[in-house]
Amino acid sequence: MTVLRAVDVHKTHRRGREQVHALRGISLELHAGEVVALLGRSGSGKTTLLNCLLGWERPDHGSVVVPGAGDPAGAPWTTVAVVPQRFGLLAELSLAENVAVPAQLAGVPAAHRSALAVLERLLLGELADRLPAEVSLGEQQRTALARALVVRPAFVLADEPTGRLDEDLSVLVLDTLRDLAAAAGTGVLVASHDPVVVAAADRVVRLSDGQLVTPD
Repeated sequence: MTVLRAVDVHKTHRRGREQVHALRGISLELHAGEVVALLGRSGSGKTTLLNCLLGWERPDHGSVVVPGAGDPAGAPWTTVAVVPQRFGLLAELSLAENVAVPAQLAGVPAAHRSALAVLERLLLGELADRLPAEVSLGEQQRTALARALVVRPAFVLADEPTGRLDEDLSVLVLDTLRDLAAAAGTGVLVASHDPVVVAAADRVVRLSDGQLVTPD
């Protein structure tokens, strides 16, 4: 089952008098239960692609559709969840409260208990009552991941989710994502340069000069 479909996506940005063709006809499908690694150097168009897949930017041509929800920009967190590089945690809420927010909004029973379970899975249970400012950046990053996973969404886009983690914690994060994909049928797209991510992925796609190419 397809959980995200991009068809012939083009996007051009203006930089002064210059037009930059960030995306040149990208077509991509993500399926339920698979983990896909998205690779791309700086300037490859990766950030623009991620923004289009989430509905944060509109393609100039082509379409991005979440089957059953339509436009990803209007899809609920239970359908499309994101782990951004800037974690977006609410400073006045504890880690557990941050993770519970989407579960509460989705009407999940026992949202706080569900939040604690995901935090425990990511080895953050002992820090659940702390504020984001009271934990490390790596712990904040895993909290942002827990917040995305707590409602078992149809599609998760994680942007460099292991960027602040050591190898052991990176493996833990990938194992958690793979377990979620298998158990809930979630499609996972991970934008990363981390070899741990590439090794754990079911499929690897590479972006170069605004086009998808076959990995080396």
